[in-house]
Amino acid sequence: MADRLHKTAHLFARMWRDYLHRYWARILLALFFLILEGSTLGLLSWMLKPLFDRVFVGGDTGAIWWVGGSIFALFLVRAATFVINRSLMTSVSLSVSTRMQTDLLSHIMTLDGGFFQKNPPGAVIERVQGDTQAVQGVWTTFISGAGRDMVSLVSLFGVAVAVDPWWTLTALVGAPILIVPTVLVQRYIRRKVRQNRVNASQRATRLDEVLHGINAVKLNRMEAYQAGRFDQIVNRIRRAEIKMSGIGATVPALVDVVTGIGFVGVLALGGAEVTRGERTVGDFMSFFTALALAFQPLRRLSGLTGTWQAAAASLERIYEVMDLRPSIVSGPRHEPPPDTTIRLEDVQMAYDGHPVLRGLSFTAEAGRTTALVGASGAGKSTVFNLLTRMVDPASGVITLGGVPLRDFDLDVLRDQFSTVSQEAALFDETLRENILLGRDQDDEALRRAIVAAHVADFTDALPLGLDTPAGPRGSALSGGQRQRVAIARAILRDAPILLLDEATSALDAQSERLVQQALDELSVGRTTLVIAHRLSTVRQADKIVVMDHGRVVEEGDHDQLMARGGAYAALVRLQFGET
Repeated sequence: MADRLHKTAHLFARMWRDYLHRYWARILLALFFLILEGSTLGLLSWMLKPLFDRVFVGGDTGAIWWVGGSIFALFLVRAATFVINRSLMTSVSLSVSTRMQTDLLSHIMTLDGGFFQKNPPGAVIERVQGDTQAVQGVWTTFISGAGRDMVSLVSLFGVAVAVDPWWTLTALVGAPILIVPTVLVQRYIRRKVRQNRVNASQRATRLDEVLHGINAVKLNRMEAYQAGRFDQIVNRIRRAEIKMSGIGATVPALVDVVTGIGFVGVLALGGAEVTRGERTVGDFMSFFTALALAFQPLRRLSGLTGTWQAAAASLERIYEVMDLRPSIVSGPRHEPPPDTTIRLEDVQMAYDGHPVLRGLSFTAEAGRTTALVGASGAGKSTVFNLLTRMVDPASGVITLGGVPLRDFDLDVLRDQFSTVSQEAALFDETLRENILLGRDQDDEALRRAIVAAHVADFTDALPLGLDTPAGPRGSALSGGQRQRVAIARAILRDAPILLLDEATSALDAQSERLVQQALDELSVGRTTLVIAHRLSTVRQADKIVVMDHGRVVEEGDHDQLMARGGAYAALVRLQFGET
């Protein structure tokens, strides 16, 4: 228990250090108004003593006005301080959650590919959105809610002790009953909340996969199957929420029992003293009102166990991600390479223990086109990931202009590459934004890029032109149009090295012709590496590197390789029936 409390305290201390301390002035101001609001209940119960003793029992009608005016003023103060305090703390909590979401996403984008292989998009979305929202309300709840209730309880019990300490002890005689159940409930809820956050991640993942693959779902008549899988997940969440709600209500229910015991004890002890004339009716009513007003704050505080544990569990999940560090980090070199010659020497690479590259070695000369061909699984796409340092090799050396890739700053290294792949990653934004990608370019440069990439062939006919939405994942465009947008990006990026990964393999003949023409123009004067299954697209390459099971088995241009009659010639015969 002590370790859990220490860990929870450490988490919230980190949250204060990382985020909340920026808003300390607003928090202090909110605490000031919170204290004013909470203390009004104690003052209200104290004002009942002169109301009963001087007005109702003593018959002093003149006291009605100042007692009534004082009570009304207390309600005005309570209303004003509630509005101010709630506004301040809502501002703080929203500012914190917004910054936390941005920081979490920014950090996640620095992590290696292995993180995204283990964590599907839905799970990551739930971390960024669901967990931060669970933490969002904690400071409003605990400072505005719990803080106010704590101040109210202190002021109310202060009044109770001032009236009669023995009556106060009698009212609290059942309090020890709450200790063990509270500890057990906290443990249970913390465990269930963490489990339910995992369930929520699975729900988000299932939604993402169904909506992303909606065409496959419809074509394969999987609607009922997918709905059934989703139903299983949401019902797990429902059952867990019901259990947590029932268990969480245990402590507030016990507060009712304890309060009832206290009321009976005070009534028996205090009532007897009042009837004997030892205490006044005002004393008893002031005490009894303080005890009655303390009931709701005490009940609310006991019900905050679930909120506290939910926030703690979500904060723990957030910092688990924030504490991850990428293994691929920038090197010390901030200057571009002296030239764009690419050389791989005895490069070894494996995924989850399965070898992909087995001593791969070849050179791609600067300013020339090098094609990588071979069967699927030969390791061609892995080469591109290695060049851009999306992954690092297990061993071997990769150099750019004679400089090992690890020596470059990551931003400098990746600025050397433009990539056009089979799957053009488009965002649900306008065509203009999908081409610019946040870069500040003048309209003339943009126009040159879209004309060269043949994007203008279809955008000029659209009512909104480049301001036409691309749709989710570019769904408003055809495959050829998406590829041309990706090429326009590459042209505008104007990087010295061009990586083409199956850029035309999924296109029809007409689209392929336009895209290939744009790619040929883009390749001029650049160091170009091409991956292609359609060997017709690489016949004009300066060098063709034939890969098989992670090794180079042949190198040369098309005519040389055909003359040798080896692996490349076999691939050509397989595709075209050439001899």
